[in-house]
Amino acid sequence: LDELFETMTLIQTRKIKPFPVVLFGTDFWRGLLDWISAQQLSRGMLTEADFKLLRITDDIDEAVALTEEHRSQGEDISPP
Repeated sequence: LDELFETMTLIQTRKIKPFPVVLFGTDFWRGLLDWISAQQLSRGMLTEADFKLLRITDDIDEAVALTEEHRSQGEDISPP
């Protein structure tokens, strides 16, 4: 959880470029994302664009596809 919120903070403060944050395990993450939507997104503490970066999957191929899609748009996801 710490890494998730640290990553989102760095994106929101523009210290790193936005990229898809892929979370494995729908059963594990769904409740948290529902809470983030209800409590943070609805109160303007998180933008819709930032929220859409949070992607849940149980499929490794989908995770790779999300990352590749981001890269194909010309976005560099390599570390600084």
